[in-house]
Amino acid sequence: GTAAVLARSVGETAMSLGPRDAGTYRRLLAPYLGRWATLAPDLLRAHWDGVPRDPITWARFGLHALQPVALLAGPLRFRDEKARALFAGLAGHAIAPTSAPATGGPALMFAIAAHEVGWPIPRGGSQSIVDALGAYLRAHGGAIHVSTEVKRLDELPPARAYIFDTSPRALARIAGLGNAYRRYRYGASAFKIDYALSGPVPWTAPDARRAGTVHVGPTSGEIGAALRAAVEGRDPSVPFLITAQPSLLDPSRAPEGKHTFWAYGHVPSGWKGDATEVIERQIERFAPGFRDLVLSRALAGPPELAARNANYIDGDIACGAFEGIQAVIRPKLARVPYATAHPAVYLCSSATPPGPGVHGMSGHHAARAVWRRLRAR
Repeated sequence: GTAAVLARSVGETAMSLGPRDAGTYRRLLAPYLGRWATLAPDLLRAHWDGVPRDPITWARFGLHALQPVALLAGPLRFRDEKARALFAGLAGHAIAPTSAPATGGPALMFAIAAHEVGWPIPRGGSQSIVDALGAYLRAHGGAIHVSTEVKRLDELPPARAYIFDTSPRALARIAGLGNAYRRYRYGASAFKIDYALSGPVPWTAPDARRAGTVHVGPTSGEIGAALRAAVEGRDPSVPFLITAQPSLLDPSRAPEGKHTFWAYGHVPSGWKGDATEVIERQIERFAPGFRDLVLSRALAGPPELAARNANYIDGDIACGAFEGIQAVIRPKLARVPYATAHPAVYLCSSATPPGPGVHGMSGHHAARAVWRRLRAR
């Protein structure tokens, strides 16, 4: 019946964590708030772009970001469970154990972004973003070809540069780069369910009934155990769920009175089981009566995800494990990680910095890398 709330307001968020942790939360976030215009470019920049605009804040963030979220938001800092669970859930988007180094980075960044710019969703569905980008490209003379598999580089027309939004494995195969990325590791997968509902999800926590995103995991320990099980190859039993209820905020997503809802839990790489029962049992635990609202469901486990997108190796939606040195150096150590051994071939997927979840930034930096090389010729 209760929830930790990540709201646009820092005060509302702090109060939801309880009196013993409200001040601690404010102090942790205070150095970064009101600095988004410099903080975001500094944190998401390419490493060759010179010194950060605000090196002191950048360095402070780095000291926090390199910590495991289990330490950054552990009992040494937060006394009660709500704050610890909030940060563990935010870090869960990286699909790595909460004890893994650098998981504090995405957790803290998600919290700062929520307060500074919110977590927006596109009106009409994600397709509206694709449509807008496509229209912009065509307006500048570009062309889009779909449903055409590229197996070799020589199947493409002559060009000064080729930029691949693929996994490193696919890039190496197409461009003839051999074992260039043989040490690159892929991570755990997800089991996703899309729902059509006859009404809103009946969460027992009132705050969850108005949230666009709901993390379902009551304690940091339970969240950490679920993520570790997926990474270590064990079947899910009590999954941590990332869920979204977009029709609460965008009525165009569903017929009047109906709702759309999706949820995914983490499962081992290439897992072929069915997690429907454990996912819905977890939702029912916090929203009794949920199953009675289900009109239809569409399931996608690792095999379906991989079949839908060849870059999701064994269902890895992050395009590479977010663990160890690979959390910060992707896809391998290089001065320009977007460039390859082929002078005209570049990589721009989330296998490159700044990594998964930062939509568009990898492509932005890859495009700049291409432009720098073309100008130098």
